Amino acid sequence: MVKAPGQGNLPPAGGGAPGVRRALFRKRARSIGGVALSLGLTLLGLLLVTFIIGRVMPIDPVLKVVGERATQAQYDAAYQAMGLDRPIWEQFLRYMGEVLRGDFGRSISTGHQVTDDLRRVFPATFELALLGTLIGVFVGVPLGVVAAARRGGWIDQIARVVALVGYSMPIFWLGLMGLLLFYGMLGWVGGPGRQGIIYDGMVPSVTGMILIDSILAGDWGAFRDAFSHIILPASLLGYFSLAYISRMTRSFMLEQLSAEYVTTARVKGLSERRVVWGHAFRNIFVPLITVIALSFGSLLEGSVLTEIVFSWPGIGQYITKALLAGDMNAVLGGTVLVGTCFVLLNLLSDILYRVLDPRAK
Repeated sequence: MVKAPGQGNLPPAGGGAPGVRRALFRKRARSIGGVALSLGLTLLGLLLVTFIIGRVMPIDPVLKVVGERATQAQYDAAYQAMGLDRPIWEQFLRYMGEVLRGDFGRSISTGHQVTDDLRRVFPATFELALLGTLIGVFVGVPLGVVAAARRGGWIDQIARVVALVGYSMPIFWLGLMGLLLFYGMLGWVGGPGRQGIIYDGMVPSVTGMILIDSILAGDWGAFRDAFSHIILPASLLGYFSLAYISRMTRSFMLEQLSAEYVTTARVKGLSERRVVWGHAFRNIFVPLITVIALSFGSLLEGSVLTEIVFSWPGIGQYITKALLAGDMNAVLGGTVLVGTCFVLLNLLSDILYRVLDPRAK
């Protein structure tokens, strides 16, 4: 009797013997432990890098706190209070403990706790990046699939031009031109900022994302106003995202469309639509998740220029202003938050990979 590949490793129906169940439990425990260890080491490396950045920057954190008119005694007292007289390893352990407690210190620029500032600015960036990613996925994926299915055709040529322009054009230039055309000349979108003056502060903050909060409040006027402000910067980020997603989708699809199983499906008489979307596209779905997750992470950390051009009060603008002011607590807090999001996105894509592809389990 010929066994199917992997059949010999499957437990018998009904859960199998206790020894088999223990083996499966140990295998899953090792897998979960390996993921947890990898996640812990990655976050430890992130904290170490941000700690080193805070120490090598040519900015005196004590002078930023006490001011240039402080006496030497005041300077020394602040120096000891901040723990800078301790050994470097002790300073790192103290820094790690504070970060794990969610304490990034007080921002010199705003006078608030950095955690409170991040709680206020991060939802704005998350909302902007999420909408940009959705635009990139819903336009870029079908464009990449059709471009691959009609390789060399006019849709493929358009997809190449769109991707090339998306990669080569500076996003701040596109933002300025978009503001000039759609806001200054046509008046189709709202101006810079998240909301107009009339609706500013009118919607109670629940999630920090103004579109969702305005829906929860039932204030559709505020929703339309917020949407008119976010659609242009989100479309620009979405264009940058779809340029990457469409190219990767096209590349994955070309590899699948040249496989033997696709030829077999065509020989069997299946329609081209079913061959492309029902067979080839299903096999690129798993690697495409990683591409989308990386694209979303890059928008979270790379929307600085967009936020500056559109006066968007997000984390990119917050970190930039803090860096220019020498506010290292705010810089390190924002960096750790964005880096942690990137790590968690990679972890989420790995989990989805295992869920959707049984071979990865």
